[in-house]
Amino acid sequence: VSLQERMQPESGINGTGITEFILLGLVETPGLWPVVFILFLFAYMVTVGSNLSILAAILVESKLHTPMYFFLGNLSVLDVGCITVTVPSMLGRLLSHKCTIPYEACLTQLFFFHLLVGVDCFLLTAMAYDRFLAICQPLTYNTRMSQTVQRMLVAVSWACAFTNALTHTVAVSTLNFCGPSVINHFYCDLPQLFQLSCSSTQLNELLLFAVGFIMAGTPLALVVTSYAHVAAAVLRIRSVEGRKKAFSTCGSHLTVVAIFYGSGIFNYMRLGSANLRNPDVQGALWRVLRGRWSLA
Repeated sequence: VSLQERMQPESGINGTGITEFILLGLVETPGLWPVVFILFLFAYMVTVGSNLSILAAILVESKLHTPMYFFLGNLSVLDVGCITVTVPSMLGRLLSHKCTIPYEACLTQLFFFHLLVGVDCFLLTAMAYDRFLAICQPLTYNTRMSQTVQRMLVAVSWACAFTNALTHTVAVSTLNFCGPSVINHFYCDLPQLFQLSCSSTQLNELLLFAVGFIMAGTPLALVVTSYAHVAAAVLRIRSVEGRKKAFSTCGSHLTVVAIFYGSGIFNYMRLGSANLRNPDVQGALWRVLRGRWSLA
């Protein structure tokens, strides 16, 4: 069956006729697939290897058994999970020259991707809180960042991310997909699936932005607040060497936060710029905001 034939609308029971999606990947030219395969295989091996090395070093070296490295070890595991959810399946499709992914596998990939990214988001917030306590309130640091608190922060992160991922996955499963079935990406995600739905996605889009505000906006606000206090405390340090040391412990974390949120905002704001021009969606958002302001 040709790609053009697959792109034609299909019909089926309950309006959902397709049982698989076509992932176009990063390049559509078959001649470039071997190059893409080698590059992504190398990047995958380097990413997994480096993160597992970090995790091994944290587990073996007793000096690294601190809250900051505890969270860093968890982030390493999450990074391996995130890239494993998306890249190996893409590499498999490049090897087999088969661009399709079953409907159920697409939703499974969507769920685990949002689960792991969600935990990542909250753990970055926990690390910012850790730096705030270490620099601004060092006398109470050991009490406020005990092992029990660390485990609770990780458990809450997983619980919130699980709820978010399950909500979006269930919401997407209620949509009808009757064709075309071509996803212009190398993995399944919400914006691309919304574009393929032959039923209304207004509620899904509102849910994405509402939950996204809670899942991403709140942690980002906490990160900014934490580092505002950290910056104020560091600037009060008279020693230049002391300032450099304090900032060096936060610089790498801030870089990760900027890349993480920057890429996420760019990806999902593209959905907003295209789909929120719909007058019905705009009206619904306006009613929500107006109701909030009236209650304020």
